[in-house]
Amino acid sequence: MTRRLRLALLGLAGLLAAGLVALLVTVYLLLQPERFTAMLQQQAHGAGLELSLASPASPTLFPRPALELQGLTLTAQGASMPILLAASGRLALPWRTLFGGPTVISRLEIDAPRVDLDALQAWLSSLPPRPANAPPNIPRIDTGVRIARGTLVRGNQLLLRDFSLDAGSLLSGRAFPLVMSAKDADGTPMQLRLTATPRIQGNALQLNGIDLNLTRGSALSMRLAGEAHWHGAADAAATLAGSLDHVHAGHYDISLRLTPANQNDPLLVALKLDGPGDHIDLRLPPLGIAQWWAGIHDQHGPLLAVPPGSGHLDAATLDLGGVRVEGLQLELTPPPATSTGTAPATGSSR
Repeated sequence: MTRRLRLALLGLAGLLAAGLVALLVTVYLLLQPERFTAMLQQQAHGAGLELSLASPASPTLFPRPALELQGLTLTAQGASMPILLAASGRLALPWRTLFGGPTVISRLEIDAPRVDLDALQAWLSSLPPRPANAPPNIPRIDTGVRIARGTLVRGNQLLLRDFSLDAGSLLSGRAFPLVMSAKDADGTPMQLRLTATPRIQGNALQLNGIDLNLTRGSALSMRLAGEAHWHGAADAAATLAGSLDHVHAGHYDISLRLTPANQNDPLLVALKLDGPGDHIDLRLPPLGIAQWWAGIHDQHGPLLAVPPGSGHLDAATLDLGGVRVEGLQLELTPPPATSTGTAPATGSSR
């Protein structure tokens, strides 16, 4: 190789290195990762949360503009237990944002998050109540969301693993798709598929044409269709009807009706199910049922308490937390208006 050729190659390598450095500097200046990091932290702070990263956000342009986030931690202000821990995240950005456009995110991706329901519930309980005359805060989801390899826990108790979620943008008048899948603590796979057409009118979110499909392993499948609307907080209503099929139990007709909370009653779900050997007609508070279900699956041993609510249940067999009950008849009676205890119930088994 001649001296002139070596000098030409060295010059070319120098130009390529300089071009690469210039490209990296340009990417950093265009994306301004600190701008987006500050925006996320400011939005979290406004909701009573603290967002921290293990390292500064790193920008990339390919295959599309994005910011890579490492070691995300989301904690309620003043709390010691994080609500969310995630290995990494990615914020995909539209090209117009790079060239002076509005600071928006086109897609949010989170990898390997761990969500603690106890910490989440504590944060929700600490939020100040919304004034009765204040307009509801209807969320906007302008970005697609993707979550992979997630874990859902309650303290040290595993609830779901291998959790994934893929959702599109929530835009008025356009179909909104959502797919969730996970495995429970026993390793049984579950999947939920939802499609609906949202319409945001004033301070109300209306969901039309709901089509919901739920499967659990190969034994159970359920499909529901209907409508729903939400005005903020516990002011929600829905009417859904469909069928449930179980490999061993057979075919059931099922309907769900959600009624909003008021001054006397909490948010309630009216559940009706009719099939071979089983007849259910119950009115249940979702938050109370979630606490009851956590007790049934308590790692220190199931707590066989009566669920809150009202109505009646007539089941040929019932499996709860590894306990099998046959010939169960249960009447749930709501507590008196002045009582703050758990609803009393009477029951018998054949």
